[in-house]
Amino acid sequence: MSAVTRRAAKQESDCVAPVQTPNFTVAGLIARLNALDYPSDPYASLGSLIDAGYDDIPLPGAGNTLKRWQVLAAVARRDLTLAKLFESHTDALAILNELRREGHTVPDGLLAVWCAEPPDKRVFMSHLPGGAHDVQISGVKAWCSGAAHVHHAVVSVRDEADLSCLVAVEMNQPGVHVTQDGWHAVGMASTASVDVVFEDAVGSMIGSPGAYVDRPGFAHGAAGIAACWYGGASAIADHVRKTLRRRPDDPHALAHLGAIDIALTQARGVLCTAAAAIDACPRNACAHAVSRARLAVEAAAEAVLLHASRAVGAAPMCKDIRFARMMADLPVFIRQSHAERDLAAHGLAVAQRTEEEPWTL
Repeated sequence: MSAVTRRAAKQESDCVAPVQTPNFTVAGLIARLNALDYPSDPYASLGSLIDAGYDDIPLPGAGNTLKRWQVLAAVARRDLTLAKLFESHTDALAILNELRREGHTVPDGLLAVWCAEPPDKRVFMSHLPGGAHDVQISGVKAWCSGAAHVHHAVVSVRDEADLSCLVAVEMNQPGVHVTQDGWHAVGMASTASVDVVFEDAVGSMIGSPGAYVDRPGFAHGAAGIAACWYGGASAIADHVRKTLRRRPDDPHALAHLGAIDIALTQARGVLCTAAAAIDACPRNACAHAVSRARLAVEAAAEAVLLHASRAVGAAPMCKDIRFARMMADLPVFIRQSHAERDLAAHGLAVAQRTEEEPWTL
């Protein structure tokens, strides 16, 4: 069981958790990450981080949300594939903590959250007799990152009333088939986000129907993804900055670096504001602050991708493996956003807010 979950389980469910601080510093984590081979097997790297306790990060809304996001960003700066897997594992721990029931234990090993529900690939559940939480699930789940390596998955399914439910599923059992279908990307290639087929696989319900999307942590976790985007964008920016130290007389390249700095600094400020809002009201989804943060980081990442290639040219995208991988991985990762649909939803929320002058300095 994760140390975070053990600590949180001691608290009454109707109390706000005290500020949680990891048993490691972000600087210590960065040193550990830098000691890893590059490129390396992301699953071996992730296993070493989990074994060393680096998944014991503050829960969202527990008073140290910014520290949580700093950890996610630090992992993303090193390797976006590793960050994707690490974020999913730590998100599963947060979900299990938030929706835990008495007597429910957190499984060991690598965890993942698979909750994409394209209309043509759904998973449905039916209750098993004799257990209120024991279910069988059948169907195809898409976008299952790391499926071949995950020990237990938190999977969104539909119940008999077509309500969204969460089910914890052990992957090593009959009725679970990890396919090779659904993933041909060059960017984020190592995540192997394939389809998984469930055929009467046995699982355990987490929380009540609808609890997954209704809980505050649903929005809080969405901002954690943005912290990963930010980490990847900042890694690209660092490469540009170091390159241009050797070209102080190239005004056009320096202008691109200036634009990168403005974009990332603005996004960082919005992320910090969102983290403070979540910690101030942990039982509130803080949906507006989270939406603004995700969209701000997405815009910053797109600006970094645009300006970085113009600033440094083609050579590092062809000859520097870390820079090339980041430039290929980040565009795929940020497409977890729904682009204009998310912008339109945010714009509607802005239009309906009651402040007379919401942008007063």
